[in-house]
Amino acid sequence: MSVFSGMMPAIVTPVGDDGELNTKSFEHLLERTYAAGSSGMYVGGQTGEGPQLPASVRERAAEVAIANSPKGRSVIVHAGAGSTAEAVRLIRHASKAGAHGVSSLPPGSAYSYAEVRAYYEALAGASSVPLLVYYFPAVSAAIQTVEHVLDLCSIPNVVGLKFTDFDLYRLSLIQRAGHTILNGRDEVAAAGILMGAHGGIGSFYNLVPELFVKVYDDAQAGNWASARATQDKINDLIRAVLAFPAMGAIKKLLTWSGIDCGYPVLPRRALTPDEETGLRKAVEKAGFDPGGFLRS
Repeated sequence: MSVFSGMMPAIVTPVGDDGELNTKSFEHLLERTYAAGSSGMYVGGQTGEGPQLPASVRERAAEVAIANSPKGRSVIVHAGAGSTAEAVRLIRHASKAGAHGVSSLPPGSAYSYAEVRAYYEALAGASSVPLLVYYFPAVSAAIQTVEHVLDLCSIPNVVGLKFTDFDLYRLSLIQRAGHTILNGRDEVAAAGILMGAHGGIGSFYNLVPELFVKVYDDAQAGNWASARATQDKINDLIRAVLAFPAMGAIKKLLTWSGIDCGYPVLPRRALTPDEETGLRKAVEKAGFDPGGFLRS
């Protein structure tokens, strides 16, 4: 079994009007997603708006997530930043705070592969816990080939990667080389597991974690027809929500469901009143209650 496996929300970071972590809402969100069977949390990633938040807020979110995670669940802290120095700071904090693993997006789209590799070498060397690199070609084109990914996985203390792409053939080649892979495209969670992923990390796990856990459990049992049916239901929700700005929509749905997640962190914008009305209608048409996500 992989060091990291199962289904892990890329957890939303509730932020108050003062720009600080809304600790009460964050604890509530952690509690509800764990109660649904989540095997861990991915903290401070793109869905957690880590790149838009001050390091102090990111560190506080990591501490709260670690303190509120049951025994046997894994907390992976995303430490990606625009500079190697800040990423190393976040890595060291997460390691000291008790994270089970750390991860990072590449530093940006303007860097060469050699520069990206040096970035990951610095992060892996600064961490006392395993590091997952982050393959996301839509965000960073520097990591272009399977050979690049395998080379990054050869860095000491790198155990695998978060794989956010629809090329599941490529995913299978990396997994066959013996590396941990967590699928990052929510729309193909079931297919990713079929092709060798050890689990998944995703945005919509915040809303319907129990459905993603069901996909995983059915896949482990070889019940692929059920996994496919659940994936289709998930994808109905994804299509409805992605007709609107994603972070604003997800945070609004969580707020309507009783967990005040505030607004997206600037420069991302909140939904307009017309968009809120449209979101309610779209989610209802997809077969979901706009105020019923994560209700106790």
